[in-house]
Order: sequence, then C-alpha cells, then structure tokens
Amino acid sequence: MDKGARVVRSYGYDDWELQDTPHLIKTPAETRPSDLGPFLFLCVVIALVGYGLLTLYSASYDEAIGNGLPSSYYFLRQLVFALLGFIGFTLIRYVPMKWIRFVVPWFLILSVILMIITLTTRFGVERLGAKRWLQIGPLPSFQPSELLKVSVVLFLSVVMSKWKAREGSRVALLAVAIVTILISALLIILQRDYSTTLLFILVSFSMLLLGGVKLRHMGIFAFAVAVPAVVFLFLEPYRIRRVVSFLFPSIDPTGLNWQVQNSLKAIGSGGIFGKGLGNGGYKLGVIPEVQSDFIFASLAEELGFFGVLVLFILFIVFALSGFSLANRYAKRQQWFASYVSFGITFMIVWQTLVNLAVVTSLLPPTGIPLPFFSQGGTNLFMVLCECGLLYRLMVEEMKETVTDG
Repeated sequence: MDKGARVVRSYGYDDWELQDTPHLIKTPAETRPSDLGPFLFLCVVIALVGYGLLTLYSASYDEAIGNGLPSSYYFLRQLVFALLGFIGFTLIRYVPMKWIRFVVPWFLILSVILMIITLTTRFGVERLGAKRWLQIGPLPSFQPSELLKVSVVLFLSVVMSKWKAREGSRVALLAVAIVTILISALLIILQRDYSTTLLFILVSFSMLLLGGVKLRHMGIFAFAVAVPAVVFLFLEPYRIRRVVSFLFPSIDPTGLNWQVQNSLKAIGSGGIFGKGLGNGGYKLGVIPEVQSDFIFASLAEELGFFGVLVLFILFIVFALSGFSLANRYAKRQQWFASYVSFGITFMIVWQTLVNLAVVTSLLPPTGIPLPFFSQGGTNLFMVLCECGLLYRLMVEEMKETVTDG
C-alpha cells in the first residue's frame, strides 16, 4: 500500500474511497488539532491565576488588617502557593504518562495515610471545629483531602480504562471502584467536610457513568451513598439550620442568611462597570470571610458585569478545552487519558458552578471555594498540578496526531 493509501486508512477510508472520492481525503494538517490548543489552555490558566490573585488582594486586605496582619498577607501566601503550583505544573509536563499511571495506586495509598494521620494524630490541626489540616514541622499546613480527591480521580481512571478495555473481571473492577469511593468519602466526611464529600461523590458517580456502568448498578450505588449521606446530614445541627435557612430565608435573616443576602446586594451594586478595583464596601466586614467562599461577590461589586463576564469566558474556555481533550482521547480509545481529562475538568468546573450557585443563593452555603480565586493555598496548588496534567495530555495528544500523519 502506498503512502497516500496509508494516510487515508488512518482516517477511516478504504482504498476504493481513495480512488473514487479524492475530495474526501484529509491531510494530517487538516485533521490534527490546532497547535494553539495547549498554548491557549496555558494562557487561560495563567489568566485565571492572575485574575484570582488580583481579586484576592482587593478582597482580603481589610480582613488581614483586622486580624493584625500585613495588608498583603493573604495575597502573598496565595502567591507562594501559586508559584509552587506552577513548579508542579512544569514538572508534570515532562513526566511520562506510563510513570503517572504506575504511581497512581501508591499516590492513593499516600493520600489515605495522610488523611488518617490528620484525623488521629497531633499533626492534625483543628480550625472552626473541623480537623482538616495537616501541619508537619515548619511546612505550611495543607488539606490532605485535596490530594485525596485527585488521587481517586486518577485511580478511577485506571480502573475504568481497564473496564472499558475489558481487562479482567468487570464485577471485581466495579467493586474496587465503589469501595475506593466509599472509603475516601468516609474519610472526608469524618473531617466534617460534608459539602466536599458530596462534590467528590458526584465526580466519582459521573466517571463511573461515563465509563459505561449501567444505570441500574449506579442506582444501587446511589442508594448506598444516599442513606449514610442523609444520616450524616442530620448528625450536625448546623447543617440542618443551613438547609432550613435556605428554604425559608425569612426565618433567620440576620443569622446564617446574612452572608448570602449581603452577597446578593454586593453583586447587584456592581452594575455594569463596577465600583472599581479596591473600592468595594461589602468586603469591609459586611460579608464575613469574603476572601474565601464569597470572593465572587467582591469581584462582582468592584468589577461589575464586565468583570463577571471575563471570569465566565475564562472558565468556559477552560471547560471546553478539557472536555474536548477527553473526547479526542476517547475517539482514539486511549481510555486512561480520556477519563483523566474528563475527571479533572469536571471536578474543577463543577466546583466552580457550586460556588457560584451558593454565592447567588441558588444553593445553601456549602464551604466550596472558587477555584483559582478563593483564599486557600492547598486548593490552588492542587488545581495547578491538575492543570499541568491536562496540559501534559494536550501536548502528548498533539504529538501523537502529528506522528500518525
């Protein structure tokens, strides 16, 4: 077979199509993804980090001063984690995918061990009644749950890629996946992080569904999760108050609804162009912890509709880049890369949607941060490492396409 026929076969055409329908022949240059794909994604990530740091500084300086800290304290701390995250981003860029797949089980085991250490030893740090942070010596404290979420997504990608390729018993693979999800969810909820647990289960559920697990099996899984989820919901009175306050805002207008109601006022006061960066008033003690879960309200107040529009555009481009990458790998039947791309993108995008829904009173307060924006070094570091893996897959996919051509 000559070179032209091989090119045509590689894109799904037969020899007779080469002779009779030359207008259908596509050259590799016409079919491969744009070389701008990885570059565009990198620009979006850098823009999100920069936008987030700028917004965080404006939203947090009053809180820092009120706590007796330098005005730039939260900003500089976040900047350090951003730089560490970009170092991780760069390192992951050059790690072979076969190495990443090999270390996934060990990565998961390490995450579970760190979660147990946080819960059971003096290294676990309790804040606001929740023991979620691990402090080892002079190192900055971090949340092992962020590491656990990523490791489970990677592990499920390994399991579901074997499921899709019919490697081994499907029953055993499904059992391993569900047990991993349930144990991980239990460890997260023992840290009194109910909202993160629900988000984690939703991401895991979506990956199983994408992998082709039948709906009836997913129904059993959902029931197995729903029962303990309801039990844990009613174990903590403050969770019940949050739900009741969300459903009946007039019951407690100055209590749990205070943040949400003032958040809506801040968003509405921004108008089209906003009050100007640094000129917001609701961050001055009106919205508690505005630099964390409610940072979107400060952004909308100061930068207005156009500032919000820029944020939406960046996240939409991010989502399209990740999901299209997963789709392209699925067409190549490279299932591990496809599931990793989907899982990471879905987790970041869904976390963003939940945060925005809370700030705009579409969901009860959950404590889910806004990726790239909310104060929280561990979350930013892990998100950037996840983005590094997505970028790694984009570059690899582009090289494979060129090689196939």
